[in-house]
Amino acid sequence: MKRVAKLMIAAVMLAGFVCTSAAATLNTMADVGAAIQSCWTPPAGAGDSSVTLSFSFKRDGTLIGPPRATAAKVAGDEKARRSFIDAAVAAVTSCTPLSLSPKLSQGIAGNVFTQQFVSPKP
Repeated sequence: MKRVAKLMIAAVMLAGFVCTSAAATLNTMADVGAAIQSCWTPPAGAGDSSVTLSFSFKRDGTLIGPPRATAAKVAGDEKARRSFIDAAVAAVTSCTPLSLSPKLSQGIAGNVFTQQFVSPKP
């Protein structure tokens, strides 16, 4: 029986980080979350917003399909909502493929993961 694992990585934007996913081998899911989070740049004027994305990886660190928004609370109109979600999707796609350790790549393939992207507090 195939099990689908879910991992929620609560994420808060940390200023000053540069996308590092390709630079270092990732050993844990916390490393994966931090690498993806380092690529996150919320749109200007996002207010108090957040989005949760769902996505899966192949063993080689590439995505299995595009990330999908599973929950979103975005300040503003539909255009602001779309912009915020698109920025979160861009964070995931721009950070992949990830450089996974052999041990992590064996356990990651095909599992569904979630990550939350939150706008910085004003």
